[in-house]
This record gives sequence, C-alpha cells and structure tokens, in this order.
Amino acid sequence: MQLRRVVVTGLGAITPLGNTAKDYWAGLVAGRSGAAPITRFDASKFKTRFACEVKGFDPEQFMDRKEARKMDPFAQYAVVASDEAIKDAGLDLEKVDKDRFGVIWGSGIGGLKTFQEECIAFGRGDGTPRFNPFFIPKMIADSAAGLVSMRHGLRGPSYVTVSACASGNNSMIDAFNVIRLGMCSAMVTGGSEAAIYEAGVGGFNALHAMSTRNDDPLTASRPYDKDRDGFVLGDGGAAIILEDLEHAKARGARIYCEVIGAGMSSDAYHITAPHPEGVGVHLCMKNAVADSGIALTDVDLINTHGTSTPIGDPQELKAIQKLFGEQAYKMNINATKSMTGHLLGGAGAVEGVATILSVVNDIVPPTINHFTDDPEIDPKLNLTFNTAQKRTVNVAISNTFGFGGHNTSVVFRKYS
Repeated sequence: MQLRRVVVTGLGAITPLGNTAKDYWAGLVAGRSGAAPITRFDASKFKTRFACEVKGFDPEQFMDRKEARKMDPFAQYAVVASDEAIKDAGLDLEKVDKDRFGVIWGSGIGGLKTFQEECIAFGRGDGTPRFNPFFIPKMIADSAAGLVSMRHGLRGPSYVTVSACASGNNSMIDAFNVIRLGMCSAMVTGGSEAAIYEAGVGGFNALHAMSTRNDDPLTASRPYDKDRDGFVLGDGGAAIILEDLEHAKARGARIYCEVIGAGMSSDAYHITAPHPEGVGVHLCMKNAVADSGIALTDVDLINTHGTSTPIGDPQELKAIQKLFGEQAYKMNINATKSMTGHLLGGAGAVEGVATILSVVNDIVPPTINHFTDDPEIDPKLNLTFNTAQKRTVNVAISNTFGFGGHNTSVVFRKYS
C-alpha cells in the first residue's frame, strides 16, 4: 500500500527551561541549565538534593481547581502541553473529523505523586481503607491520553505507551504509523512525567543512577564529560501534532517539518544497564535510517539519549560511529538532557520538540557542562559542547532508550 506522508504542525511544551515551546527553545539555544535545589519536598537527607523541576506552573491558570485536583501533575502537563500544541497547529476542532483524530501519549511511571501520597496516608492510619475515589484514575498512566481526548472530543485511538525512558518516542512512532497507514488524519502525541518526589528521587538514588553533585547542581548534568556521575532528574512534558500531509495542506496549515521514519529495537541484555557494545542502539538507528529511505550521509544531527551516565554515554557514541562511519565526524551530535535533565517517559517528547526546532531554525542547541574530555570518547566527534551552533539541518534523528533495553529513534526532515 502507499504510505501517507506525515508532518508536524503544532508544538507545546512544559519544561524546566520554560512552560511554552517558545520559551523552552530560547532556553535551549541560550545553553541554560534547568537544575536547582529541590523545592517539592525536604530533600536534605537524600543523596541527591537537586533536580530539573518545572518552575512557575500553576494548573489553575489552564483549568478550574476542581478539575486540576482530579489530575496527577504528569497528566496536568499532558493536558496543558496538548492545549498549546493544538492551538499552535491552528486546528479548528469544529471543522475536523474527530473520529479520525486521536491521542497517543507516553509516560514511564504515571501518577507517582498520587500513588505515594495515598500509600503514605494509608500507612499512617489505623488500617481502615480510606482512599481517595480518584486514586486509581489519577495514578494510571493511560489517564493522560484519556483526559486529552475527552477535553477535545477526539474519538480516534487513545492510549499511553509505557517503555520507561523510551515512552515519549514510542508514542510518537505509534502516532506516526497510525497516520501513514491511513487510520487517522491527525494525532496528538508526546509524553510527560512528574517523578521529582521522595519515591522517585529515593528510588533512582538506590540504583546509583543519579548525579550527587549537590555542591553544583547547575553543572551536574554533563553528558560526555570525563567527570559525569549520573543523570539529573527532570519533569514536565511536550506535545506534538502530527498530521497526514494532505489533511494539513487542505486546511492551509503551517508545517514545521516532516517525520520520515522510525526505528525500534531491544538490547535483550539487562533491566537497567545498556548493552556494553551498543548492539541494540546500533540496530535501532539502522532500522530508522532504512525506514526513512535516506542515505547515512543525509543525516546532519543526532540528538542523543545522552543521559550523563558513565556507562551509557560512550556506548551510544560507539554505536553512532559504527553505523555512520565517516559521516559521524561530519554531523552534529548533542545532548539536550544537559539542560533539561532526564524527563524519563517525557524525554522523547521534549527532545523531539528540540530536534524539530533544530530542523526548522538550522540551529543545534549545545551539550552544556563540558569541562574535561573523556579519553573513551573520540575527540573528533562534534558534540556541540557548551555553545549552540548554526548549520543547515535537513535531516535529524532523536534517540531515546529505556530501562529494560527499549531503544527508539525518530527521523525528521525539512518539509518541501
């Protein structure tokens, strides 16, 4: 069958760098760190006492208090970012076929704050089960997609992908496939997470996965630096409107860029550690390039998973060099987690927005906080250290990988 072309027509974002897509992009280009001491709870007894929190977000600016109280923060981020993306796309929802407009979202955890609060309240009681009637609807990850679809009356497919830190990319890949197979004309896709609470910080500390650079939070997320010591937890989310090209053209939509392919793979190796030879990462990117029908030499930028972990960072770069050969030295490579922190299930969405805007604006946001070269990393690679770089970006790949060995890559191209 003839696959349909899929384009990006709307963006929305709530991030540690800004609570709109425009403000988020400005923070990225400026090379600003979103890290700071944790304000959500008293973190003084935790190994890590800082994170990349969303700042100044008040859900009651976007919905009434009663509605907001029925949502966990991860779902609030989903709803608000989706509102922005739909508005940005110029969609008149009274004129579109809502039977062919759906929502596929991503979240690795879902309502962690809700789950933590309800369990603590029960544990402090006398054993009598007193739970909030909204406990389950607020906690389950699929509530984000359901709430967005109900808010706008979208009757197409509606669900949430859960693949740890690959969830946001998996949601985008599913939405892309639904449209190019002709099942829908438009989709809201993206991802969100809200895990900067005691259970989230304590859990990742127990895994020894997060940076403990408490004396200097601003520079703690330092992908590809010799002295990196783990990721910095972030929260927020982003939404992307994908449309069938003909549907977008028929309504005179502004088109950001085109989604031309995607790849997925599994490490089949370890529940938290990446494959030491980057086998799954290499396969994932190889699949994405093949699906896109492009040459390896067409790729100008890869926004890497680049979490700032000692093991993960060099393996991803080795996989890039193995697949792309000499082209690896001609492209830009960056890691925007150096600024946003790691948004877990929302990572693919916020990094997707960053990659899309790199294609649109021909600017590559930097990998900040680079101080010392890592002898394990080839110094000839252009890792876009510390300062944004201008270059023509015709084709860009966004990588995200998740605990459990889930690997995803999405390929964007300038629209013509």
